[in-house]
Amino acid sequence: MYIVTGGAGLIGSAIVWGLNRQGVEDILVVDHLGQSDKWKNLSALAFTDYLEKEEFRARLAAGGFNGERVEGVIHMGACSSTTERDASYLIDNNFHATQELAKFCLARGIRFLYASSCATYGDGSCGYVDDESRIEELRPMNMYGYSKQLFDLWAKRQGVLSKMTGCKFSNVYGPNERHKAEMRSVVLRAFEQITATGKLKLFRSYRPEYADGEQMRDFLYVKDAVDMVLFLFRNPHATGLYNIGSGRAETWNALAAAAFEALGKPVDIEYIDMPEHLRDRYQYYTKAEMGKLQVLGYGREATSLHDSVLDYIRNYLMTGRYLGDECKK
Repeated sequence: MYIVTGGAGLIGSAIVWGLNRQGVEDILVVDHLGQSDKWKNLSALAFTDYLEKEEFRARLAAGGFNGERVEGVIHMGACSSTTERDASYLIDNNFHATQELAKFCLARGIRFLYASSCATYGDGSCGYVDDESRIEELRPMNMYGYSKQLFDLWAKRQGVLSKMTGCKFSNVYGPNERHKAEMRSVVLRAFEQITATGKLKLFRSYRPEYADGEQMRDFLYVKDAVDMVLFLFRNPHATGLYNIGSGRAETWNALAAAAFEALGKPVDIEYIDMPEHLRDRYQYYTKAEMGKLQVLGYGREATSLHDSVLDYIRNYLMTGRYLGDECKK
């Protein structure tokens, strides 16, 4: 049995989809569905059982899963909101819960891969290199990034980072994110705004070296993220921290242009003021260094921003499909 926590979320459900494509269906999905539409992300996927996260944590505390053999755990469960202000909630969800699961896996020799984040890099002044020896130098710009940094640091100080794999995700977008409310990607927001009004709103730049819309991000299509994660998961030598990104820095304007093209509309962008509470925490440039993953043997280049935006909008957002619906054509 494989366990995927956060298995109804964007990346988690895409990982279940990726495992299904490899012929794996003996999967326990863990999440908190609540009143959201996350359940729709699971509707086309194959798995053997589902648990709410609190029941899952209770079972961990009680010692396990009734003798079922756990082959590996892919831990994507977390609060992923970069604007979440409840630090206690973030520490419990992103740090303590990860500690509990890591200890469970370490005690039983179970393969453990977890979600860290490129938000740990902060303003980028220390670079975007997945080098475990330098993680103490990083200064995240928000509480979410810090909650992820805490576990990376804990694992290193406990001497167990070399026995697990941490994935530092860049800006991941794609099918199965419609439930994410204010954390929806700009691609999804662009689809919604352009469809409704014919234009797209982007934040103005507040730094003279970046024109409006020329702020840069490492954007990664969720299908590419899954390919990288499962490559690491299957590789026994892949321990420590690894960036999961495209390795490219591209502008919001380029993303917007692809969205307008996908919808067959002329480019019409309105630049708006950024809320003041975000201005001192806003990242103007991110680009994950991907050399470490490549040295390990991963040779596939991430899908271009243009092609992935077109695939996402035309084959999923315009059709209402979810990952896993491909086989129902």
